[in-house]
Amino acid sequence: MKDCLFCRIARGEIPCDKVFENECLLAFRDISPQADKHVLIIPKHHMASLNDLSEAPDALLAGLLRAAQAVARAEGIQDSGYRLVSNCGPDARQSVSHLHFHVLGGRQLSERMV
Repeated sequence: MKDCLFCRIARGEIPCDKVFENECLLAFRDISPQADKHVLIIPKHHMASLNDLSEAPDALLAGLLRAAQAVARAEGIQDSGYRLVSNCGPDARQSVSHLHFHVLGGRQLSERMV
């Protein structure tokens, strides 16, 4: 999708603070962090939300989870703990219509969901 914010970031048109990257995924620091450590993981190929997973190969889905572990390790929160969240749709407050996961940690998180 040409005008999608996260697609533009994935193409390098908008700079980001990269934490992890491979041929299919990109992870970068959130510009409005909700925790001490807040990194977003996106597929480079556009998918609007979790509702579009039928289009995704299983390897990409497994890669998203492996990327979350790699981000947690790189951020030094693998052992202390982290939260992995994906908001899906307007009622869940998905702010960008591009599938993404939030990796949150760096302190004890509240019981409230992001």
